[in-house]
Amino acid sequence: MLTPEQKKQFNEIFDHLSKSLNISKERYDQAVASYQFVGDWLARPESALAPYKPEILPQGSFIFGTMIEPVDECDDLDIDLVCRLTGKNDSWTQYHLKKIVGDRLKDHGTFKRMLDKEGRRCWTLLHRDQARFHMDILPAIINEEYFVILEKAMSANRQQDFETAAIRITDKLTHNYSSSTNPDEWLKSNPFGLAAWFKLRASLALQKAMSLNEAIQPVPDNETNKLPLQCVVQILKRHRDILFKGDEQKPISIIITVLSARAYKGETDVLDALISIVNTMENFIEERYDRASGKNVKWISNPVNPEENFADKWPAEPAKQEKFFKWLECVKKDVNQVITQKGLHNIQTAMAKSFGERTVNNVFSKIGENAKAQRDGGVMKMAASTGVLGSSGRAHVGYHNNFGK
Repeated sequence: MLTPEQKKQFNEIFDHLSKSLNISKERYDQAVASYQFVGDWLARPESALAPYKPEILPQGSFIFGTMIEPVDECDDLDIDLVCRLTGKNDSWTQYHLKKIVGDRLKDHGTFKRMLDKEGRRCWTLLHRDQARFHMDILPAIINEEYFVILEKAMSANRQQDFETAAIRITDKLTHNYSSSTNPDEWLKSNPFGLAAWFKLRASLALQKAMSLNEAIQPVPDNETNKLPLQCVVQILKRHRDILFKGDEQKPISIIITVLSARAYKGETDVLDALISIVNTMENFIEERYDRASGKNVKWISNPVNPEENFADKWPAEPAKQEKFFKWLECVKKDVNQVITQKGLHNIQTAMAKSFGERTVNNVFSKIGENAKAQRDGGVMKMAASTGVLGSSGRAHVGYHNNFGK
């Protein structure tokens, strides 16, 4: 059982860990400038897309506020985007829409060189400059009434109304990819409704409602002071990345994000939220009967599209399910191991194994710098039971660079 002082200090450590995982302002600004430039190019008057008011909007971790720097500094950031059109030419199928977006990108010499091979749903632009990121651009359609319906949803501000933010997307594996001209028959997705739902969950810490208008922005805030739920998702994603070291079968981010948000109870600090989430997120995995296989399957439903199962690949690829539960067992054990350590050096060593040595060393260096500044101000003491630095009292302690390293 942690004392209030211990809780305060471990919360400071995990809060600094989350901050250290944020992408740099330089990378963030480069990514935003890049996708805005793509959007401008697609919408120029000479573009075949121009009559349909194309917009490039972020989705996924970029809009959730949970993107993290890669473990390896040489790896790419993965930025998920939607190319959202209002209406379309009556003769366009999914195939036509996807091709026209791709053709317009190829009309720009730089984009043509950056284009990767066509994906199942997206076009991918590869940035190979110092920023190193790639942008997955998903063509999508909304109807003329979309914004009227969305405005009503925003004023009602209820979770079920987030379903009105659904869009229709292109997908090469659908049976009507090259035949249906009716978007209502295309695959449905709801990245913006999901973002609004996630931010509504995160805002429980503020005791305020989060509207769709606040949650869906062409340029989301690059918050440095994130809400506890956002911090926990970042921390859990980094633990996964360290554990699996690039394994393609590792738990996917959307499953970690949605289960964390479901398990979140509005805790106002990162430590309490982290402990609660890792110990209860499994409770939000359902079992449902699958008629196709005649078996019960694990089901992690999309909160704004209950028919969608984020664990739909688990039955065909059982390694994905096995590795999710392996990760969950490990993260519970590792978090518990960290918070039961005595002494800063032991805490740092335990965290480095689970969250990466370089990142954790940076965290403790930062905390050490803060401790030195407070010590120089004469307001530091050492919590005797843990060796964790505190800020109440005026006992004088020496400065340990990197907390003992």
